[in-house]
Amino acid sequence: MSGRLVRLACTAAMASGALLASTPAVVAAPDPGAEKRSVTRLLTDLQQLYQDAERATETYNATAEKLKKQKAEVARIDGNLAKSRLSLHDSRAAAGRLARQQYQNSGEISSYVRLLLARDPQHALDEGHVIGQLAQERVETVDRLQGTERRTDALARKARKALDDQLVLAERQKKERDEVRARLKDVEVLLASLSAGQIAELARLEKSGVTEAQQKFVASGALSSARPPTREGEKAARYAVEQIGKPYVWGAEGPGAYDCSGLTSQAWQHAGRTIPRTSQEQWARLPHIPLSELRPGDLVIYFPEATHVALYLGDGLVVQAPRPGTDVKVSPIAANPLLGAVRPDPDGKTLRHYTPPKLASR
Repeated sequence: MSGRLVRLACTAAMASGALLASTPAVVAAPDPGAEKRSVTRLLTDLQQLYQDAERATETYNATAEKLKKQKAEVARIDGNLAKSRLSLHDSRAAAGRLARQQYQNSGEISSYVRLLLARDPQHALDEGHVIGQLAQERVETVDRLQGTERRTDALARKARKALDDQLVLAERQKKERDEVRARLKDVEVLLASLSAGQIAELARLEKSGVTEAQQKFVASGALSSARPPTREGEKAARYAVEQIGKPYVWGAEGPGAYDCSGLTSQAWQHAGRTIPRTSQEQWARLPHIPLSELRPGDLVIYFPEATHVALYLGDGLVVQAPRPGTDVKVSPIAANPLLGAVRPDPDGKTLRHYTPPKLASR
């Protein structure tokens, strides 16, 4: 336990410029009140830094998802453009052959004399008419394909421009994400400055803060009585529970590690529904539900910018991938500031009989 908390404390990194200077003084200070205030500030800075890092990471992940889709769209349009150009080339060649055939048929002697000398004048007349009709159709086809090529070419240019814009945005957001992560790593220099007492106080403060928030939330009546999940919701919840103990890793989607939205998106993928990859997109695109209507499998979204997500298990508990240095675990629903909840399967039918997954042995 203490090893994990040491890492937790170390990641408080540069969240406050004065933190590096103030922490050693706190260790030596005889005033317990001053030390408590410092540890409280450390916990506050730590939580804010994790929120900043998760926000930057989720924002980048959302852009990366859009970038992947835009690349696929560019490839699709480029493929259509290549087909259009090939069809246009073939139609132009066919039109050219018909034009040459018409010219050759009308070259050396007049069409009238050729018709008189033909063994089957009616056949010759029909053949000439057909060739003329085909030639006209080929000209119309070439015109149509030229229009298609122009439109597809314009779409391709527009798609490539959008892709370029997404690449620039993704690069900027990746830089911002990496800067925040670097701040997390830099704070490891605090490891030698934190006493065992500070580490214990950090754990106590964090636990007491969560307990207090959970009690207030439950007392508010926001949670409903137990509601059974849908079959898909049950599958998603059981999958998430099976991941308990696996480490949090930025951007991970399993099977060996997860970040917060990697866990929830994969849980629902396992249940047979594809949902958005990031917590922000999950909040933006999935149907919102009141917290009083939560059922197992629903997603609980945290922080004002929807930068964290967990999967509801029932009885006021969620399963989540909390942050770096921790593992997937079960937590009280109020472990983070609540924003709201969304439901990936609003059209699903709830089960008549439901046995919650066992958590005691995990």
